[in-house]
This record gives sequence, structure tokens and C-alpha cells, in this order.
Amino acid sequence: MLRIHFTGVDLARVRMAGRPDALWETILSFHRLRDRRDARLFGEWRTEARSRLNSEIRLLGALIPSRGYFPDFLTPAEGRYGWDVGLDALRGIRDERLRKELSLVAAGAPLPPRLREFADGGTQLLPRLLRELRGYHRAAVEPYWTHIQAQIEAERAARGRALLDGGADELLASLPPMLRWRAPVLECDYPVDRDVRLAGRGLLLQPSFFCRRTAVTLQDPELPPVLVYPAAAELASASAGVDAVRPACPDEQRVRTLGKLVGHTRSVVLRAIGDGATTSELARRAGVSLASASQHACVMREAGLVTTLRRGNAVLHTVTPLGAALLKGGAVAS
Repeated sequence: MLRIHFTGVDLARVRMAGRPDALWETILSFHRLRDRRDARLFGEWRTEARSRLNSEIRLLGALIPSRGYFPDFLTPAEGRYGWDVGLDALRGIRDERLRKELSLVAAGAPLPPRLREFADGGTQLLPRLLRELRGYHRAAVEPYWTHIQAQIEAERAARGRALLDGGADELLASLPPMLRWRAPVLECDYPVDRDVRLAGRGLLLQPSFFCRRTAVTLQDPELPPVLVYPAAAELASASAGVDAVRPACPDEQRVRTLGKLVGHTRSVVLRAIGDGATTSELARRAGVSLASASQHACVMREAGLVTTLRRGNAVLHTVTPLGAALLKGGAVAS
């Protein structure tokens, strides 16, 4: 079990990540690629990702065991500011830290040949690692990025509601079931027994689409505290199953779907969602009946403009990047 110990200062410094972290999503998706579980959610994605892989990933495979520790340097804190920023931080890793963390991958045993080669070469082999990361990211994560963004936005909206309703205490209590808030300790199902003391540094909560079953944190206690946890565990959308992870559909298909949205009322409903709204709030803001608000939200969800997350007995609708771009009359942000 993982136990994260909070002080009063730490509670005041709990924060939600502003966007998905491209490096965390890439590394955790590598676990999902090799894990045959969750076929309903990731089976089709695995098939598509493998079909796109045409670059070398043997070093990446050695660095990321099927279970257990993978080096902290693969997920630098700067990654939350974007893919390129994260790679720049990884490029600047020092030899001493690289060798230390590689030794932890082997868990006291002799390093396997590829990791020994990496440790001996040190940062001289970083360009090879960066090439493998880029190639894998392009095949397995980049085509699905709009969908991943939408899931993280939905998760942020749900946790933001909890924060507004009851502060940091309610936010921590609202996290997925594998995380249990027993003030002043956040407990988490974890492969090993470990205590993390925040000591006034606060905690970054980083929701992740490819994180499943248990949360993940960094091994090095000196690094900025972060807890990566599964996002959107209670998606209310009908597409939460086998089609939950799909690359952007062809333009002509999207145009046909968006054709359903033509009309003043749905434009009003989409704008009324704002930073997030339950169905009853949506009906009240848009001036339509509850049944009408539900029906409009369903059509917009099918069109990829809205994501719906179940929260208790209610559902929370949020606008996806595509929906936001439609409202602004611009392109989807990358």
C-alpha cells in the first residue's frame, strides 16, 4: 500500500494538472500495449498501434518492465508543459542519475545487456532513446491525443466540482476507489508498501487515460511529488467500451456527424455547457426541458463535441477540444 502523508500546508497546495502529460501517457500506454487485460477498452487500440509501429523500441522495452519500477527520468516534471518540453528535459539528464535509476530497474540483479550498454554509454545513448520514444509516441499516442485530452478535461471538471463543493478535503475524497482519503493520509493500492511524506511541498494530481487499476508515483522522494491516477473511470458515454480509444475519424465522416448539430438550439446547448454542467444544469442554462437537454447532449457526444462523466447519480458534461474549436470557429489545439 502507498500512503501519502499531508500537512495543512500540503492540503493548501494540492493542485490538478492542467492537461494530460504526454510522456506519462506514452510510458503508461507501453504497459497497456503489452498487457492483454482490458481488451474491451484497449483491444482495438493495441491492434492499431502495433500495426503502425515501424521503428525500433527494444531499448524502450528494456527500460519499461512489464511490472515494477521504470526510471523516473522517463517522466520529467516538465512533461506536463508539453511533449517537446518534456523531451528537452529528458535530453538534459545527467550520467550519474541515469546510471543510478538504471540500477533500480534491475532490482539488485546484473543489468541485462541492453541496459548495461545504456549505462556504459551514459547520455551518449540518449539520442537513441529519444528516437524510440518519438517513434512509439507517433504510432501509439499521437493519433488518439484529441480523445485523451477530452477524457482529462472531463476528469478535471469532475474533480473541480468536488473542490468547489468541499475544498481539498472533498477533492481527495472524490478520487477513484483505489485511492482512499483518510485524513491526513491518502492511501492507495500499490505493489509495494511505501510512505511518502509531502512535508509542505504539496501534491500534483495528474489524471491519465492509460493509467489503469492503480495510481503511480515517482520513486525518488526528492523529486516534486506527483500522483498519476486513472482518469474517467466512470465514463457514462456509450463509447466507453471497445471504441473508447479511436484516432480522429476521417473529415467526411465527421462532417456527416456534425450535420446533426446544425441549428440554433444545439449551439445554445453547447455553449451552455461552459466549464461543465450536469443535465439539469444544462437544461436550466439553455432554457430547454430535461429530456431535450439529455437528447442534445447525446447527439453532441456521438459527434465528439462533448464528453460525459458519471459522478454519483448525476452525469457531468464537458466540451471536448473539438467542441471548443467549433465554438471558437478555429482548429483543434494540438
